[in-house]
Amino acid sequence: MNEQDNEPAIEATATGVPADERQWAMFAHLSALVGGILTGGWAFSIGCFIGPLIIWLVKKDSMRFVDDQGKEALNFNITVALVFLALLILSVVTLGIGLVIAIPVAVVVGITWLVFTIIAAIKANEGVAYRYPLTLRLIK
Repeated sequence: MNEQDNEPAIEATATGVPADERQWAMFAHLSALVGGILTGGWAFSIGCFIGPLIIWLVKKDSMRFVDDQGKEALNFNITVALVFLALLILSVVTLGIGLVIAIPVAVVVGITWLVFTIIAAIKANEGVAYRYPLTLRLIK
C-alpha cells in the first residue's frame, strides 16, 4: 500500500478540473447574487462584488480555476457596478430627468446581470472557464 491509496480520490470532469475547484468557482459567481440580495436595491452594485472578491482573495493561490473564475466574476460585477454608478450620476446631473433613460437601462442591465451570472455559475460547475461578454478586464 503506498501513500496515494490513503488520499481521497478527487473527482474531475473531462476538462480535468477537480470537483472542489469547480464548486468554489461556482460559489464565486453565485456569491454576487447573494451579495445583491443581502444589500438590497440601494447598495446593489457594492454587494455584488464583495463575495467574488473574498472568494478570489482566499482561493487564488491554491486553486488555479478559482483564480481565473473569481477574477472573471469580480471584473464582471465591477463593470456592472460602474454602469449603475453612471446611471446614478446621469440621474443626479439631470435633476431626475435622466431617470427616463436610467430606469429602463437599469432594468435591462439587471436582468442581463442575473442571466449571465447564472450561466457563469453553471459553466463553472461543469469545469468550463466562462467569459462574460462586454466586461472590463480590470483585474488581470
